[in-house]
Amino acid sequence: MPKITYIEHGGTEHVVDVAEGLTVMEGAVKNMIPGIEADCGGACACSTCHVYVDPEWVDRLPAKEMMEEDMLDFAYEPQENSRLTCQLKVTADLDGLVVRMPEKQI
Repeated sequence: MPKITYIEHGGTEHVVDVAEGLTVMEGAVKNMIPGIEADCGGACACSTCHVYVDPEWVDRLPAKEMMEEDMLDFAYEPQENSRLTCQLKVTADLDGLVVRMPEKQI
């Protein structure tokens, strides 16, 4: 099972096993990781699962689709490495992924 590291804004790390086929957002919710609110439940209709992807992982992820790009406009302080975790499907290739939560979700 792939291990994903979620880092809270304050620096607290949570390393959890996330089953393949789930999204990175679902992995956070199922493991009660603070900082990912997931208000829309994964429908890409909000930005409350926004994270900053560790730089070494940015180019290893699938490209953002237009809907995700549009929703990131509503995220708190989006950056080039911003992603919505509801749009990142967990596969064996994501073993070791590191994501950081923003200061807040909006």
